[in-house]
Amino acid sequence: MGYMIRTVILLGALTGLFLFVGHLIGGKTGMTIALILAGIMNFIAYWFSDKIVLSMYGAREIPYEEAPWLHQIVEELANKAGIPKPPIYLVPMEQPNAFATGRGPGHAAVAVTSGILHLLDRDELRGVLAHELGHIKNRDVLVATMAATIAGAISYLVNMFQWMLIFGGGRDEENRGGWAGLVGSLMLIILTPIIAMIIQMAISRSREYLADETGAKISGDPLALARALEKIHNYVYQIPAEVNQGTAHLFIENPLSGEGIWELFSTHPSTEKRIERLKELARKMGVYA
Repeated sequence: MGYMIRTVILLGALTGLFLFVGHLIGGKTGMTIALILAGIMNFIAYWFSDKIVLSMYGAREIPYEEAPWLHQIVEELANKAGIPKPPIYLVPMEQPNAFATGRGPGHAAVAVTSGILHLLDRDELRGVLAHELGHIKNRDVLVATMAATIAGAISYLVNMFQWMLIFGGGRDEENRGGWAGLVGSLMLIILTPIIAMIIQMAISRSREYLADETGAKISGDPLALARALEKIHNYVYQIPAEVNQGTAHLFIENPLSGEGIWELFSTHPSTEKRIERLKELARKMGVYA
């Protein structure tokens, strides 16, 4: 529940930033135009994201007869999660990883790389699949789309303001506030998209924590997911993969995630923090190694 509340607060902060910048730059008209344009782009991404992402990584659907054990795991977990069993796809990638995509229960897919099938044992893979089903159950694609829509609208407004300054708005701004007004405008152009991105990344990290928790409860084995994350983390840096940065947030482990201050700009929390939280959850659930 805590992660859900945090997501709502962060979405509210992102919306507040959008309203503030929109009113400051273009009033209600500019704000409405930006939101409509960003909404159209993200509407398309929301409805066709599963097909786009699966095609991008050359994924193919795994028929039941090819891996009945894998289908049985997903079906069992989906039943526990109370959602329809999604189709399973294989991504021809040596790097061990997995992701879920789609609009939500009934319109989703789970994808695993060939590398993760070779690396993890059955319990660890079950933990990873439960995590991905957690994303589907929690409708994280919808949440990510909402965040991307607002962040995209903010970027559009700032970009529009930048062109206004270039083509004549600068003199008016200088008359109103002199150099202080100009510096303020430049700070707005530089800092606002960064702040929006930090909030958007924070939302993504909250959803990862929530999927870890949801998946652990679905599988009943938080420690199996913790072991899987540790293995994946160690291998993901040894086996680089060509991952589109725009889809990196989908994977259970992001090779671009940072540590320390750089974690603010990462779509994923640090693996160490995720493992520690899973171990704490295991203690609360009475699950021991």
